[in-house]
Amino acid sequence: MLKFSLDSRRGSFHLQVECTFASDWTVIFGPSGAGKSTLLRLLAGLDLPHHGSIALDGRVLTETNSGLHLRPGHRQTSLVSQQPALFPHLSVAANVAYGLRSLDHAARARRVDEMLDLVGATDLAARRPQDLSGGQSQRVTLARALAPAPRLLLLDEPFSALDGVASDALLIRLQIWLRESNVQTAVATHDATDALATSAEVLLIRDGRLVALGPASEVLASERRRLLGRLETN
Repeated sequence: MLKFSLDSRRGSFHLQVECTFASDWTVIFGPSGAGKSTLLRLLAGLDLPHHGSIALDGRVLTETNSGLHLRPGHRQTSLVSQQPALFPHLSVAANVAYGLRSLDHAARARRVDEMLDLVGATDLAARRPQDLSGGQSQRVTLARALAPAPRLLLLDEPFSALDGVASDALLIRLQIWLRESNVQTAVATHDATDALATSAEVLLIRDGRLVALGPASEVLASERRRLLGRLETN
């Protein structure tokens, strides 16, 4: 369970959200500029809120009142952003293995093979990032994020470079694996299809504020009625 209360200002933008993610798969939904990426960066520990707290399964990750803030590498969280950030001087296999230095060589190689197979990128192991397409880079970035076995996986528009069929196939395979591995997942998207396809719990965010939290069908139906009402009055 992920529980957080966050108050953060960046320039003129003010994010203020208090919420609990009890579902194993939550979609953070909202228009561009709503604060989705900002929220993910705070949860990942890349940014520090002005005020607030974050706890995962009862373990406090951030608590501004006491000055506690675990660094990203100590939170058991992984963030996959919209732009893959692979190390250009390393092969695909070496990129995926980067966070596995505590394992021996054989265990590390097995984990890399498992992760590349999961995302459908086994044939890319020897390539360098500059030789990958956008969709291939996203697959490899996802494999690298999963390799250290995070407890919380944060995905920011993770399949934007994949076509619909490839994205759907990967999403189904990924959901099954994550649930079997007991990894809580939060996915930020502005595409309602992503939320409906996964039958997820949806957090609707707008202008840095939580608007609704609940089943995808209910939250998105309510948002659709709101948008249609605006169109009718214009």
